[in-house]
Amino acid sequence: MDKGYAAWAARWRVPLGVALGLACLILSQPTFKLLGAGALTALPGLLLRALAAGYLTKNQSLTTAGPYAYTRNPLYLGSLLMGLGLALASGSWLIGGAFLVYFLAVYGPVMRREAEGLQRAFGETYTQYAREVPLFLPRWYPWRGTGGETFQWQRYRRNREYQAALGYLAVLGFFALKAWLR
Repeated sequence: MDKGYAAWAARWRVPLGVALGLACLILSQPTFKLLGAGALTALPGLLLRALAAGYLTKNQSLTTAGPYAYTRNPLYLGSLLMGLGLALASGSWLIGGAFLVYFLAVYGPVMRREAEGLQRAFGETYTQYAREVPLFLPRWYPWRGTGGETFQWQRYRRNREYQAALGYLAVLGFFALKAWLR
């Protein structure tokens, strides 16, 4: 993997996501039917992100319990589902295609870069975890070598995951207003 590109992707992940989000708001042509279908697609992603954030102790320990027992990147998997749901709700194939290109081009390298950092930080513990738990697409059953972490609302708040929920609701509200005005 090109380390320069991975660093660039990590640095530009949020600004590019914001730009894509603004394009989505401008180019969207939502209908109430699409809003429903999009919400059904995005809601599991929102819930997955919330659950993962309640287990995550960033830069303190290797989180391997909860959704991390199924995939090493449940937050990004949740983001994919949310993005697909919002793209569907937008009613724009252009937005859907742009989101997929963005996700693959940015999050693939970011996940690999983060995996390298976790490898350096946690050594053999991470090696064993990574050998058993897929980078992105989840396993059907949990990894049995999980740590003793439990979900904690305090972690959810500290990780500021409520911001994703509020942003999602704001975009959904905007789409509903746009659909109503059509």
